[in-house]
Amino acid sequence: MAAPDFVAQNLYAEAIAPPREERRAISRAFFKATMTLAEASADFLAAALGLLAACSLCASLPIGATSSPSAHEAVAVGIVFGLLVIVLMHRDGGYHGGSGLLRIRETERAIRIPAQSLLLLFAISVLVGLGFSWFVLFVGAVAVPAFLIVEKQIVFAIAGRLHRSENGMSRAVVYGAGDTGKRVVSTLLHSPRLGFQPVLVIDDNLARSGGRILAMGYRGRGSVPVRPGPVTPALLNLCRADLLLLATQNLSRDELAAATYAASQAGLDVALFAGPPLAEHRTESIDIDGLLFTSTIERPIAWHYAVLKRIMDRALSSLLLVLLAPILFLIAILIRLDSPGPAHFVQKRVGRNGELFDIFKFRSMVVDAPKYSLSPTSSSDPRITRIGRFLRRMNLDELPQLLNVFAGTMSLVGPRPEMPFVVERYNERHRERLQVTPGITGLWQLSADRAFPIHQNIEYDLYYIRNRSFVMDAAILVHTLLFAIAGGI
Repeated sequence: MAAPDFVAQNLYAEAIAPPREERRAISRAFFKATMTLAEASADFLAAALGLLAACSLCASLPIGATSSPSAHEAVAVGIVFGLLVIVLMHRDGGYHGGSGLLRIRETERAIRIPAQSLLLLFAISVLVGLGFSWFVLFVGAVAVPAFLIVEKQIVFAIAGRLHRSENGMSRAVVYGAGDTGKRVVSTLLHSPRLGFQPVLVIDDNLARSGGRILAMGYRGRGSVPVRPGPVTPALLNLCRADLLLLATQNLSRDELAAATYAASQAGLDVALFAGPPLAEHRTESIDIDGLLFTSTIERPIAWHYAVLKRIMDRALSSLLLVLLAPILFLIAILIRLDSPGPAHFVQKRVGRNGELFDIFKFRSMVVDAPKYSLSPTSSSDPRITRIGRFLRRMNLDELPQLLNVFAGTMSLVGPRPEMPFVVERYNERHRERLQVTPGITGLWQLSADRAFPIHQNIEYDLYYIRNRSFVMDAAILVHTLLFAIAGGI
C-alpha cells in the first residue's frame, strides 16, 4: 500500500532530522578526508610503536640481542616501518572507506600488511648494512598486528560515535529491504568513513515494512526502520535525506523512473545498485583494451592456500587436543553425572561437495531427544540438560570437533555443517556453502545472526567463500579468541 504524502511526522520520528541549514556545517568530503588522515596517522603510530616494542623486548632478551639496533636506529627504523605500513595499507584499499563484514578485512590487513612491510624492511636493512635481527622481525610480526588490531578497535569506536552524532554525515534513504538492502544498511552503519547515515528503508513489500533492519554484526545493535513505499518527494523531505540508494534489482523501468523523479523533486542525489557478480563465488574480471567484463570464470584459489590451511588445521587441532585434554575429560564426567547416557554425541552432517561425515559433539540434550531435528532456539528447551545449557552457552559442546579437524572432515574455519534434512531444502544459492570444507568457527558463528537459522543469513558464508585466504582464516581465529574472551560478546 502506498504511503500518503501527508504521513504524520511522528510515524517517522526516528528518521526526521533538523532542517539542513541547522545541521552541523561539516561537509561529507571534509569529514571523509579527516577520518582517512586520522586512521592513517593512527596506523603509523601503532606500527611504529609495535616495532619499537619488539626492539625493546628483543634487547632485553639474550636471543638476538647482540644484533638489535641502537635506540636512535630503532626510532629511525620505526618511522620507516610506519610509513611502509600506511603505504601498503593505502595500496591495498585500507583507506577507501568501506568496512568489511564483521571488520574481518581490517583484521586481515592488520596481520598481512605488517608481514609484508617487515619483509621490505629486512630487504632495506640488508641493502644499507643495518644488520637487522631476524628475531626482531619475528617478534615484530606478532607485536605489530596486536598493536594495529587494538588501535583499529579504538578508531572504530570513535568513528562510530561520530557517525551516530551525524558529524559530516549525509542522510541516506535505502529503497529495498531485501538481502541487498540489509547488506547496504549494515555496511553504511559500520563504515563511518563513507560519510552516509542510513535513516530509513522504504520497501513496497508490506510483509517487510513496519519493522526494522538490524545491522549484520556482533551484537546486532544498529537498526533502521522500514516503512511502506512508494518513494515520494514528501517522504524524502520528511526524512531530510541527502541521498536515495536504490538497493534492489527488481525495479521495473516505471518504478525506477518514479523513484528517480521523486528524488529529483526532493533535491536528492541518487545511487543505483549495479548488481552482484554473475556468480556468488570468486569470479575473474577480464580487461579487454580498457573494457572491464565480469565473467563466470572462477578465479582459482592460490595453490598454497589449501596446503597452509591443512597444516594450520592439523597443527592447531593437535595442540588444542593435548592442552585441553583435562578439560575434555572433566566435561565428559560432568555430562555422565548430570544425566544418563554417553558423554559424546555423533551425528551425520553434510560436508564439502555434499559428502556425509560423522560430526563429534558433547551431548547437551537428554539421551532420548530426536537425533535429527531443528536445534533448540531457547536455553529453556526441555531437551537440554542442566550441564548442556552451560556447554551450549559457552560453545564447549563443539570442542570434540577438533577430532574432525584433525581427521580432515572439518576445518577450524569455514561454514557450519548442517544436517542432511536441512540441506535437502537448499536452493541453488544455499548450495554455494558446500563448495568448501565446513568449519568449527566462521563469520556467521561470530555474528548476532547466529540466533537465527544459517540459511536465513547466507551472506556471511558467501562473503567468506568469495574472500577466503590463509590470512583471513587467521583473522577469523583472532576474532573467535576475542569473542570467547568477551564471553560471547
